[in-house]
Amino acid sequence: MINYILIFFSALIIVIVSTPFAKRAALRFGFIDHPSERRVHTSPLPRLGGVAIYLGCIVALLLSDRFYMSQLVSIMIGATIVSFLGIWDDYKTLKPLIKLGGQTLAGLILIYSGIKVNFLPYESLNIIATLLWVIIITNALNLLDNMDGLSGGVATIACIFYFLISVMTGQYLVASLAAALLGACLGFLYYNFNPASIFMGDSGSLFIGFLLATIGIKLRFLSNVAFVTWMVPVVVLGLPLFDTTLVVISRLRRGLNPLTTPGKDHVSHRLVNMGATQREAVLILYLVCCCFGLTAMFLMHASIFEGYLIGTLLFIMALYAICRLEKVMFQEKS
Repeated sequence: MINYILIFFSALIIVIVSTPFAKRAALRFGFIDHPSERRVHTSPLPRLGGVAIYLGCIVALLLSDRFYMSQLVSIMIGATIVSFLGIWDDYKTLKPLIKLGGQTLAGLILIYSGIKVNFLPYESLNIIATLLWVIIITNALNLLDNMDGLSGGVATIACIFYFLISVMTGQYLVASLAAALLGACLGFLYYNFNPASIFMGDSGSLFIGFLLATIGIKLRFLSNVAFVTWMVPVVVLGLPLFDTTLVVISRLRRGLNPLTTPGKDHVSHRLVNMGATQREAVLILYLVCCCFGLTAMFLMHASIFEGYLIGTLLFIMALYAICRLEKVMFQEKS
């Protein structure tokens, strides 16, 4: 436990100390997020906070002395690739295919080192599922970064539950990854919670999404069958997955390209449309994340019947919420 505490506080302190330097670098080199119709902030803000998150997390992980080095190196290389592409995209917008290619390469590096999904009957299916999971979660956290403190806070809560689950199941590697990312995200929230003084940018949200996807793949539950426990990381990250699904369905319904069309149609924006302030909307979504995390911890020990009953109920509730939020959004606009 001492090692986890060291990793956590190392990441936390490094991010708190380095974020002001990232802010000054962003202002100097032009990494500025200007207000626009699709933004909720009203004044220009630097968006290079992801560099501080990356630095804090990576340095903290290097302090651990019990890692499987091949897997640690693979994770760091993959995370560096997606974070570098995020920095590039923050400075000069990249084509979606370039970002997708980088995320695919990062996923293949994980697979090469043995970090992959293993519960499907064919190896080809496991590889495909791993790549899809990495790409979807990486981009889901990127899409969720649309309001002060939202993506960082959701990642913080997800890391808390990942850490608790991994400690309870004796998974040192996963617990260390979760502790490092938890400290980094919590340290950044000091500057990013409403009203934010700096944004993490794509360099941060893509990096966080990639690590959360990796942690989800690494989780193992020897006391239960994989036919049930595959749902645990999916439910822990239920909010980013729900928000991405909502946005994709909404934009397709309106005849828009869901991958290239930005807009204020995320769940956070819709809560504001319903009368919540930005801070209230973010806090509501934090509470939703906690509910997802508690449900995931129940699924760790659920029987097949209990697991799929819970999964079915969550699916029905998600469909209802999508219908309700779509209706509210367009009523507010009409």
